Amino acid sequence: MATDKELSDFLKGVEKRAFKRCLYHVRNEEAALDIVQDSMMKLAEHYGDKPPAELPLLFQRILSNCTLDWFRRQKTRNALFSNLSDFESAGEDGDFDLLEALAPQSGSEGHESAEDTTRRAQILREIETEIQRLPGRQREAFLLRYWEEMDVAETAAAMGCSEGSVKTHCSRAVASLSRALTAKGIHL
Repeated sequence: MATDKELSDFLKGVEKRAFKRCLYHVRNEEAALDIVQDSMMKLAEHYGDKPPAELPLLFQRILSNCTLDWFRRQKTRNALFSNLSDFESAGEDGDFDLLEALAPQSGSEGHESAEDTTRRAQILREIETEIQRLPGRQREAFLLRYWEEMDVAETAAAMGCSEGSVKTHCSRAVASLSRALTAKGIHL
């Protein structure tokens, strides 16, 4: 059973990455914050007594379900209120650096020219843009596998699909990203 401190430490450790993942899906900062908060509360309420080793997979599953619920609510809202023009613009999260984990370690900036720093920042923005253009399930599988570093079985459990589907989604996402980035002259 997880202690209150273990649960709190777990939630503190995943909040930033969960927010970034969720922001990729919903493309709205306020909604992403709400989804992550709801997911954390559900984990604490319903699964806080589980062993600490089970918390990561449970949380990923809850986060995925809360995100899907948000999309369902949006679909219903859009169907009912399609004539309203209060939808969020796509550019609201334009300055959010989703791939800040790829930034150089602290202290290494002194070894890099301003040109290299600028080029890396531009490449990261291009990668972020292309990830956002992926279809939802491909983006989810890609982020869980390569951002959250889950294995295929864990990703399948979190997404509620088969391992084969995860492999297919990841393969298509990687191929699509590769094509898009290569077309822009980015070779990783």
